[in-house]
Amino acid sequence: MAAIEYEKKAEDQSKIYVSPEQQIKIGTLEPDGDTLPKQFVKRVKELGSKVAMRKKRFGIWQEYTWRESYEHVKYFALGMASLGLERGEKVTLVGENDPEFYWAELAIWSAGGVTTAMFTDANMLELGYVFDNSDSVYMVAHDQEQVDKALQIKAVSPQLRKIIYWDDRGLWNYDEPSLISYEQVEALGRAYEQQHPNAFEKLINAGNGEEIALLSYTSGTTSLPKGAMIRHRNLLYGNKHATEIAPVYANDNYVSFSPLAWITEQSLGVTGHVVHGVTVNFPESQATVQTDIREIAPSALLFPSRIWENLASTMQMRVNDSSWLNRKLYQLFLPVAYRVADYEDERKAIPLHLAALNLLGEVAVFQPLRDKVGMIRMRHAFTSGATLSPDQLRFFRAVGVDLKNLYGSTECQCHTTHYDGNIKLATVGTPAPGVEVQIRPDGELWIRSRAVFAGYYGDDEKTRSALDEDGWFHTGDAGYADEDGHIIYLDRVSDMLALANGEPFSPQYIEGRLKFSPYIQDVMAVGGEETHYVTAIVNIDFENVARWAEKKRISFTTFVDLSQKQETYDLIKKEVERVNALLPPAARIRKFVILHKAFDADEAELTRTRKLRRKALSEKYAQMLDAMYHDQSQVIVKAEVKYRDGRTGIVETAVRVCEM
Repeated sequence: MAAIEYEKKAEDQSKIYVSPEQQIKIGTLEPDGDTLPKQFVKRVKELGSKVAMRKKRFGIWQEYTWRESYEHVKYFALGMASLGLERGEKVTLVGENDPEFYWAELAIWSAGGVTTAMFTDANMLELGYVFDNSDSVYMVAHDQEQVDKALQIKAVSPQLRKIIYWDDRGLWNYDEPSLISYEQVEALGRAYEQQHPNAFEKLINAGNGEEIALLSYTSGTTSLPKGAMIRHRNLLYGNKHATEIAPVYANDNYVSFSPLAWITEQSLGVTGHVVHGVTVNFPESQATVQTDIREIAPSALLFPSRIWENLASTMQMRVNDSSWLNRKLYQLFLPVAYRVADYEDERKAIPLHLAALNLLGEVAVFQPLRDKVGMIRMRHAFTSGATLSPDQLRFFRAVGVDLKNLYGSTECQCHTTHYDGNIKLATVGTPAPGVEVQIRPDGELWIRSRAVFAGYYGDDEKTRSALDEDGWFHTGDAGYADEDGHIIYLDRVSDMLALANGEPFSPQYIEGRLKFSPYIQDVMAVGGEETHYVTAIVNIDFENVARWAEKKRISFTTFVDLSQKQETYDLIKKEVERVNALLPPAARIRKFVILHKAFDADEAELTRTRKLRRKALSEKYAQMLDAMYHDQSQVIVKAEVKYRDGRTGIVETAVRVCEM
């Protein structure tokens, strides 16, 4: 099942790899199904009275059939047409994952519009930038918080015609002509239908797969976010690439939790819903998501790597907090499960005695543990976004969650993934069906498929530098292939370190290994030729470290206080030593600091997809980096602290440098 190298260009010695399952025919799109609205209408005809969506409201799951969804999509689309939405015009959507978000997006596509989804925690400046950059003329907002941002944008962006909201709490006394409720738009649609019979069907039939459906903004780790123009057929093929090897069915349950501003949620969530008829379940809130997932017990889950990292920490801490017997059983059977996972990784036959012991561990430990986190019926689990470390993957596979890496990008969706029976934990898998991966002589990965985007909106220069005339997307990612054609992702080309011995090395590899610790939430590894050795800035996982400190009877007051305790440094030092033992000598961390606060997207330290903004972090914490490279023992910083009674204040604290 090795990937097939089918071309080797003499002029540049580039290597191109295709899927080990390339013989799978993903086919072409028929005209009656080449857009998402056309696919949606097909599913409505097939599944009519079956449940299409569930949303938990006030603790009760509310169900919506396909016919009910159709009514919402139809009348919202006609309502937008009544308001003046023209084909090709842009609409920005910002809100939590809700049925109304899905309906609005499908409706706007049905009317010929283009959507731009934004993260709900985006501040007004970020939202305003995307709104203006995309040339949007309408905004669909979830609630009062998002409406307030939209009203600020309208004050400086007169092209904003209407702000449409679907949660009216707190908005009853707003007197603003541009505000209109979701229900009012649907009412306009019903009136519009009376005057324009069959308008909805005509609008949908006028669409085609080459039209732009979505402007999906990149995470912006190195520059301002760029709006990738995603066609309808890009989304449909992107979904095909993943689901050909991980099939989904109409009776499957999917939990929509990852932000809809993330292309992978659009590809596997929204597109999977309308193409395969998957039932989509929306948690009540972020606070209840774990309980809600357990109640649904979905067959498929897509989380960014950050969520899987948090989930691994949660599962480990649950075991630590359980009874003495459960802890002992876990300690007994986890090594067995790891050995079984390693045999599978090496594609070797599992010895009979290990298989029997693993089955016993499954019944006694791992099945109940998966049940606690809602993964008892899990068939397909994917991680995407930042790379998940092999330690995390090995852990989940050991406890019975068949977690697979899915390497992709905003511009192309799925590039490579793990195949059942052909998994190597240190890799991001092999090319998905229909995808070509080219490895350039300098190690950059190029991608070509029918899911490759149309270019960056309003930026021809960046489009030309990223997308060549042969259809190859230049990812800017560094990687290589092993002897079986599995792709090993290293890092962004611009972020690769040159170690003291001249060897290239990936800081993400170090960071991923460290984040396997339940006590470490984030970390940035720093180093290179100029510095001669690697250092790290570490964020503790406050909740887990606080629980550990309470068990150890270590008193503390705030995050700042706990982070600088000698006991906390000793705890993190053990985790760094664990990772250093896996690294070549030149790549080992020599010094680290524990930051007095968590990295924060609102302070431009992280992207909204929780990726590190390395340049910004290096500039902001230059004093700490200098201290580690100039033999200083500590750095005095000013820090804001929040006390348990709600008070806040500014304190000076010494952030200590720990030498390994």
